[in-house]
This record gives sequence, structure tokens and C-alpha cells, in this order.
Amino acid sequence: MIKSWSDLQNQPTVARIVTNSLERNRIAHAYLLDGMKGTGKKEVSYLFAKSLLCKDLQGVNPCQSCSNCKRIDSRNHPDVHVVEPDGNSIKKQQIQFLQEEFTKTGLESKRKIYIIDHADKMTTNAANSLLKFLEEPNQETFAFLLTENVNQMLNTIISRCQPLSFRALTSEGLVAKLTAEDIPLPLAKSAASLTNSLEEAVELCRDDWFALARSLVIKLYEAIFNRPQASLLFIQEKWMPHFSDRKQLEIGLDLMLFIYKDMLYAQLSKEEQLVFVDEKELIQKLALQTTQQRVTEQLSYILQSKSRLASNVNPHLLMEQLALNLQEGY
Repeated sequence: MIKSWSDLQNQPTVARIVTNSLERNRIAHAYLLDGMKGTGKKEVSYLFAKSLLCKDLQGVNPCQSCSNCKRIDSRNHPDVHVVEPDGNSIKKQQIQFLQEEFTKTGLESKRKIYIIDHADKMTTNAANSLLKFLEEPNQETFAFLLTENVNQMLNTIISRCQPLSFRALTSEGLVAKLTAEDIPLPLAKSAASLTNSLEEAVELCRDDWFALARSLVIKLYEAIFNRPQASLLFIQEKWMPHFSDRKQLEIGLDLMLFIYKDMLYAQLSKEEQLVFVDEKELIQKLALQTTQQRVTEQLSYILQSKSRLASNVNPHLLMEQLALNLQEGY
């Protein structure tokens, strides 16, 4: 959890803009937090809310121990309102309810804060209602609009907000954060290849299913090279029971893609880019048994399978056909 603005090392521009605003007491009435999932937008909005409401501010940083800070952490502060999509969208009624709440006097202080998560999912009517709200801001009202798709928002809303752009974590940065959480490097590199979100990556690495998924990918990869006749039985008995739904199978195919990319990296003497770092010796050995052209073809087969998975193909047949395609030439 981000406890102070100095903790925001991955978003230095955001940290600088916010701390400068707090130090000079020149705080905008509305901020637009834009960036990919997992870049810390929601955490920053809550930290900002605490900096605005903390009873014992330490410079620009909240104390984290007063009643206001604790209630913001537990999401039950009466003057901090959060709006999230109701189903697939944020409705006009939700914005109207927010406006009604803000006509009342703040219960704890004069300041009132609202956070709109996935602001790009507002309906047209909801967006127009919010626009009126933004056009006539109360002196002590502060808005935080969070979005992953700023292009889906009204330009008139964007123009009335102070932009805070969040950059995605690099794969290397994500791996560093995961290993700092005592997550083994092989798991960290695999998870960082699947997502840019620290939260999602940690969840994957803490899940025994994911560790077994990696193990099954390695076993299938080795079987395709060394025991091709056994690979179809392996898919039936081990692979399909573990990758039992399409989302799980997509992860399995992604991991297959990474291990074949690793073989290409080994052929190009770029071992530092390996995802399956714990299988370096096996990958180097098998890379010597094939050509770059053949590995490129195999990567193409896996990508085709990922594409076919999006349509209504039989997952079992898809995997069997992929195994046969990957075995060609051995």
C-alpha cells in the first residue's frame, strides 16, 4: 500500500505534480487519473483524499493513523464518496445521487471528495450531469476521475480536469516488485509476461494453480520434443483437467508461447530475456536441435491456436491439433 508520496517511485511525474499542488495549496477541483490497469490510480486517489482530510498532516503526507485516514482506508468516510459502474455503466441516477449528497454540509469538515472509477463508462446522460457538476465546483469539493480509456470520455470533461497520466510498469520493474515480495524469480517473470498489473501478478504468483500450470507447460514442451507419441495422452490426462475453462487455457497457451520464445532467445544468445529461467539448460539443449525458422513456425501455430480459442472450437481438439503441429519435423 502507498503510504506517502515518496512511495510513488514508479510515477514520479504524478508524485511531483501532486506534492507541488499540496505544498502551495493550489489544488485543482478535479483530477483525471489516466493509465492502464494496475498502475496505482485508485491507491493514489485515496492517498490524495487522505492528504486533504488528514487531522495530523506530516508536511504533504497523511499521518495514516488518525480517524480520517483509517476511515478512508476502510472505505467508510462519510465525506469520501466512490462511484463505480452499476453493471456495465455508470448511470445518470448515480451522478444525480452524488450531486444530492454534495448539497449537504460535510459531516467531518467542509471538504467533500468524490472518486469515479472507470469514468469512461458513464452513459451520455451521466456524463452530461457530471459536466454540470464540474462547471460549477464548490470551493471545498474535489473530484478524482479514474480511467483506462481516456479517449472514450467527453472532451468537455477532460478539459475541466487536471490530468495525471500514469505510466505502465515495465516488465523488469514488475519483476523487481514481485521478487521484493519474496516471490521466486521464475514465477515472477512468468506473471510479469502475462500482465502489467502488480495486483494481478501477485494474485497469480500466490495461486498454486499457476505454479502447476507452469510445470505442465514445461512437461508438454519437453514431451513434444522427446516423447511426441506421449503428448496426446498427456493433454488428455493432465493438461485439459487443469486448464478446464477458456480463460485458463488462454493462460496455458500464453505460457507455451513464452517457452518457445525462450528457445528463440537461446538461439540468439539472449538468455537474459528468458521467462522460464529455471529451465535454461533444457531450453538451450532443445534449441540446438531445431532452427530459428522452425521455432518461428511453432510460434505462429500457438498464436493461431490463441486466435481460434476466441471462437467456439473444441478446446481438447484445439490442443491436440496444436501438439501435432508443434511435433512436425521431429
